Amino acid sequence: MTAHPSRVILLGPQRHHMSVGAVAAETGAGPVALISAGWQEWEGEDAHVLGALGPGAFNLRLYQRAEAVWQEDPELAQGHRKLQQDVRALRRAYNVRLARAMDAWIDLQSLSGDPSVLDPERADALEAVRTLDDHHAGRLRELRDAFYRRFDPLARASVGRQREQVRLALEGAGVVVVEGGHVPALLNRMRLFGLDQLLGGKVVLACSGGAMALAHRVVLFHDTPPWGPGHAELGEVGLGLYPGVVALPHGSARLRLDDPGRVGRLAARFAPDTLLVLDPGSRADWDGRWHPHGTLHLTATGYAEAWRGAA
Repeated sequence: MTAHPSRVILLGPQRHHMSVGAVAAETGAGPVALISAGWQEWEGEDAHVLGALGPGAFNLRLYQRAEAVWQEDPELAQGHRKLQQDVRALRRAYNVRLARAMDAWIDLQSLSGDPSVLDPERADALEAVRTLDDHHAGRLRELRDAFYRRFDPLARASVGRQREQVRLALEGAGVVVVEGGHVPALLNRMRLFGLDQLLGGKVVLACSGGAMALAHRVVLFHDTPPWGPGHAELGEVGLGLYPGVVALPHGSARLRLDDPGRVGRLAARFAPDTLLVLDPGSRADWDGRWHPHGTLHLTATGYAEAWRGAA
């Protein structure tokens, strides 16, 4: 069962606007533990972040710990590789269906005619896209649940030893910083060691892709990718450590915020969640209610506006 943090603070990308150290100090919650598993093999290149987080800050090294588990437990490693292969195959199938559903919805929006005739068709086309997103999320859960039922990683000695070290380390930390990088890799390592069960009572600072991973759903987006139409996709089921918000790091750079049609479709598709534009310098706090600090969100009317927060 998930143990919810006492407070979650979402921050934008830190590479060129590092605020995480100051925010961690502001909380006054004590030593800081860092999760940088999304950096994968570069997980240990953390001196700049640990330096900003102050004396006593340390890295939980989840990616390195997972590599040790794979070496010790080849059966679990093989099962995990098969899970990732299945997830990739499912994503390909989802994207084939998503392209057709999105094209139908967009084409119907541009179709001219009596609104009393066409609006119900547009609404139904939107519902078809949302139903597909929900179906994909359900299939992702099914695949993952089957893996955990078969292998039960937390009951295996290879995982248990590493997790106990993580648990003991976290006892001395009041703040946990979750950096971004490769979001699926970050999620997989946090799930492998049951981190969602170890964060109860902590202050969690989630930066960029880390904020995506901690939401209840991960939306992948880019309006002008190197190829393809740039349809946003339901990329993963997140850890669900805060409610009602989908994080969009680098939103101003990756979204065509000057295109009301695209902005409005994205907001309508993932409603009632708030789509939060996490640019460098952005911040939003959750402590039982949201404190948005003026961060932008996407509206169904097609604009990015300062968010006033929600319960």
